[in-house]
Parts: sequence; structure tokens; C-alpha cells
Amino acid sequence: QVQLVESGGGLVQPGGSLRLSCAASGMIFSAAAMGWYRQAPGKQRELVARITSGSITNYVDSVKGRFTISRDNAKNTVYLQMNSLKPDDTAVYYCNARNVQGRLYWGQGTQVTVSS
Repeated sequence: QVQLVESGGGLVQPGGSLRLSCAASGMIFSAAAMGWYRQAPGKQRELVARITSGSITNYVDSVKGRFTISRDNAKNTVYLQMNSLKPDDTAVYYCNARNVQGRLYWGQGTQVTVSS
């Protein structure tokens, strides 16, 4: 049974930083493509960043230069380092995994609120 457990969300002031973590279990983590998505109130869920099994990364334009996705295969964990946070980054952030068969899995989400 695949489980993705996010942590690290919270309230931060504009310009601040947070690091999200997503711990995976029940899957061959090193072979999976991992991603972070977010959903703000009243908006569709959008891809924020993803990283392939070979650690190739890509980002949505709005976070380029501010967010960094990384993975630690020894810990079965993917991270999202978020710097220079803006109020528009406020959303529930979800971890996503796609295994080699193409099946998708989701975490439960973690709230990030950027506000003064």
C-alpha cells in the first residue's frame, strides 16, 4: 500500500522560506517520478515542480528561481524548498508520485499560508 505523507507546511511572512517534505512508503521510490502540486481556494490544482527518477527537474514559471525540488532516495523522501514566498503561494500543497507502471498516488496535503 503506497503512502505519501507531507510535512513542513505552516504560516510564514512574505519573503520567508519553508521546506516541505514528502515521505513515501510501499513503493520503489527510486524508480518513481515525484511532484509537488498546489491548490488555492477556488482554483484548479496546478503542478509546481517535478523531479524524475534521474533527478531531472522542471518548474512552473511562477516559482522558477524561488523553489527547488530535490529527492533523497536513501530516505524515500522528496523535498520542496520554497524561498522568497509570496501571498500568491498560499495553497494546499500535495505530493504526487507516478510509478513505473504510470499509476498516480497522492498525499493528503499540507497547508502553506503566506501572510503578514
